[in-house]
Amino acid sequence: MTETLPAQRGTIAPEEVADLRRVGISPDFWYPVAVSASVRRGKTFAARFAGERIALYRTEGGVVYGLEDRCAHRQVPLSMGVVEGEALRCCYHAWAYRGDGRISQIPYLPKGAPRPPRGVRAYPVREAYGLVFVFPGDPSKADGAALPELPEFHSQAHRTMTYSRTVGCHYSFLHENLLDMNHQFLHRGVVGRIHPELLDYETGLDWVQARYQFTHTAGKKSAGAALLTTPARSAPHVITIRTGYPYQTLQLSAGAGPPAFSLWAAYVPEDAGQRTSHTFGLLMIAKPPVRGALNLAWPFIRRFTERVFAEDRMAVEAEQRAWDEQGRDCNREVFPLILDVRDVLRSNGVPIAPEPGCAGRC
Repeated sequence: MTETLPAQRGTIAPEEVADLRRVGISPDFWYPVAVSASVRRGKTFAARFAGERIALYRTEGGVVYGLEDRCAHRQVPLSMGVVEGEALRCCYHAWAYRGDGRISQIPYLPKGAPRPPRGVRAYPVREAYGLVFVFPGDPSKADGAALPELPEFHSQAHRTMTYSRTVGCHYSFLHENLLDMNHQFLHRGVVGRIHPELLDYETGLDWVQARYQFTHTAGKKSAGAALLTTPARSAPHVITIRTGYPYQTLQLSAGAGPPAFSLWAAYVPEDAGQRTSHTFGLLMIAKPPVRGALNLAWPFIRRFTERVFAEDRMAVEAEQRAWDEQGRDCNREVFPLILDVRDVLRSNGVPIAPEPGCAGRC
């Protein structure tokens, strides 16, 4: 069901029945866990998803595999191991594993001796948009789950800036931060004084989308902010933000023209309690008509976006610290849009699992 809502509603939702910060993200989606360039040929990379340690490795043939980051023998992390051809060998006793997690060799085991019946868990892996995605949920659902569609990433009319940062908070704080543009006062030193007007928003079972109009009222923008929005200078800025579970997108447009830029973001829990998230972002910027202009503007845009991100990180990490100190969500939220996105995140999430253990896999 889809519901189109005006900018403001007359009532405030009742007290929430469940603490969203105790809701885990659903594992049955594709999540980025590394930048592709960080997983080098013939090397390993230690990644994490919600307390699960994952050893990524790229074979000599260039294929990336993801294995549970423990050797079945002595539990030493396989991310400390050595890539040999298409296999990953543990650094301790040299047990070797195929990309499907099965043990391919125990070098000192006598010929004909029985091998352990199990290796380690293998995760479905895909590479797209310069990122390594894993499917940490039910493997039988992986083929039916779609990767995000980002046509601007491959467009010759755009250039993409990639972000990979750890933030000390529950993933829901990050969804709320981007969707609730009423926090522009936080960025007054970077973009000046901005008046955000919520034009309207829509909501469905697994998504919320809002449109804002930004009006610059006072103060000076940074050079990066001005350069990033150059194609849209001549008209009011309309920003469209969407939480399409579990991802989030933002576009800035002016008039009927194409967006000046599009942002795609994923917030991937790292720890079992899901109080630390790794943010992966792809900022796809439209190239201006002047050839090479975007290349010249690139360092200024990078500096601007890093300053905004640093301010947002300061705020959401402060929210997480307050939750940790109080032991529950004491927020008094009054913005209907945020109450609705909380419902989406809560209804599509899962209970946070206890600390991972062998759980019958050993």
